[in-house]
Amino acid sequence: MPAALYRHFQTQAEIDAAYNPSLQVADAAAELRHFAEAAHQARATLRHQLDLPYGPTLAETLDIFPADPPAGPGRAPVFVFLHGGYWRALSSQDFSGIALGLQRRGITTVLVNYALCPQVTIDEIVRQVRAALAWVLRHIGAHGGDAQRVAIGGHSAGGHLTAMALLTRWAEDYGLPADPFRAALAISGLYDLNPLRYSYLQPMIQLDDGVIRRQSPAFLASTRRSATPLWLTWGADESDEFAHQSRLMHDAWQAAGNPGELSVQAGRNHFSALHGFEDPASPLCDWLAHHLGTGG
Repeated sequence: MPAALYRHFQTQAEIDAAYNPSLQVADAAAELRHFAEAAHQARATLRHQLDLPYGPTLAETLDIFPADPPAGPGRAPVFVFLHGGYWRALSSQDFSGIALGLQRRGITTVLVNYALCPQVTIDEIVRQVRAALAWVLRHIGAHGGDAQRVAIGGHSAGGHLTAMALLTRWAEDYGLPADPFRAALAISGLYDLNPLRYSYLQPMIQLDDGVIRRQSPAFLASTRRSATPLWLTWGADESDEFAHQSRLMHDAWQAAGNPGELSVQAGRNHFSALHGFEDPASPLCDWLAHHLGTGG
């Protein structure tokens, strides 16, 4: 028997079956239509500012959906969302619907856009996301947000980017507080990039040993003590590999002495695991509201 490519996987076809979420749902096009319709609803009904630059390139923009009204006196708490698409597809505006439930909880939503592979590397995407978060922490006050109450989160590749943001040396490299975020929420993320170099994604994301070593947060967590609580979650209807990835990151995060939670969303797939953001009474919105101190 040939040596395994990754864990127990012997072939690219096996890895693709486990890591291509479109193969795990009955109608992937319908799942993407849901996001498009929610995004249109958000932009049609909520106050927003689109394409605010946070960096020098055209891709480095973000969208702000202000809380209306803020929860309680003063500025509104903030949730910064990092979209998925395996680092090579989609944009911030495909996920404007993330603001639908949070806006009704008095939370301002910021959606980050970034350049995509293969035009840039994953190293560069991580740099852009860190620059975007630094921009939010320094400038969100001008948009009614409270820089002292910022949570971050993301889905799929955005879950990976969320974990990499938590591993940032914010004080040393950015002159910001060492732990600038109240909470972090990573949904169906990728924390060990090793299997993806053997997948259908490799021609676009172009992984090598250096990128995998630098950008696999499950193997970097031991370098970073953090007070930020991290909730890792995924859909029960996803492949077992997404559960494995989240458990791997959770174990590493807790082994470093950092606070974290781990749980599965019953009846959800890779795409519908995000739907809770559209419902202000969902567990996702409840968890963020609790950690951001909105009072309910």
